[in-house]
Amino acid sequence: MRFLVLQHIPVEHPGIFRDFLAADGIAWDAVELDAGEAIPALDGYDALWVMGGPMDVWQEAEHPWLVAEKRAIREAVAGRGMPYLGLCLGHQLLGEALGGRVGPMGRAEVGVLDVDLTEAGAADPLLTGLPTRFKALQWHGAEVAEAPPGAVVLARSPACGVQAIRVGRRAYGLQYHVELTADTVREWGDVPAYRCALEQTLGSDALPRFDAEAGRHMTDFNRSARRLYDNFMALLR
Repeated sequence: MRFLVLQHIPVEHPGIFRDFLAADGIAWDAVELDAGEAIPALDGYDALWVMGGPMDVWQEAEHPWLVAEKRAIREAVAGRGMPYLGLCLGHQLLGEALGGRVGPMGRAEVGVLDVDLTEAGAADPLLTGLPTRFKALQWHGAEVAEAPPGAVVLARSPACGVQAIRVGRRAYGLQYHVELTADTVREWGDVPAYRCALEQTLGSDALPRFDAEAGRHMTDFNRSARRLYDNFMALLR
């Protein structure tokens, strides 16, 4: 089994999922789109994962590779029915590529905040075993404002009505982050766009407080990541 992972900045990688993939002996190829790497043919890959990044889906003039990325997502999901997992920007790209609408939020959603599963989410095979309300790390200023035609909304939060979607049987987008490690918040805090959103939302001294709060929840975050990974692999098998 082999996965293709599209990345948009080096510090946004599969995180703790790397440990799970290694333990299962699953190979994965990372393509760093912001560094000019090309997306390979999808033949030979069993799943497509698309990670987060500081750019927005509509910034095609600034990041021309977004055009090819959206095309690859449409091919993977609509054309091939490949299993797909998109996180944060990867969630928004799934929404945009499949005909939904993505736009800026009035206020960025940043922090360790509540997410609620919808009735469909509570019954969905990817999210089975998760509580109907849980804490999740959020760090985004754009959202899927309108889900793609035929998509099922699986989760919401008070600030964002589309926290998770399923398109077809095996394509998923999650706005919140599940791939976290102990280093994630500190690493992302060094990214200017992320630091700006954090400080505008939570204050100029927010990074150490945010890092500490994420640390207090890390065991639960990682447990949820393990559950989600196992559920995703069950969908493949």
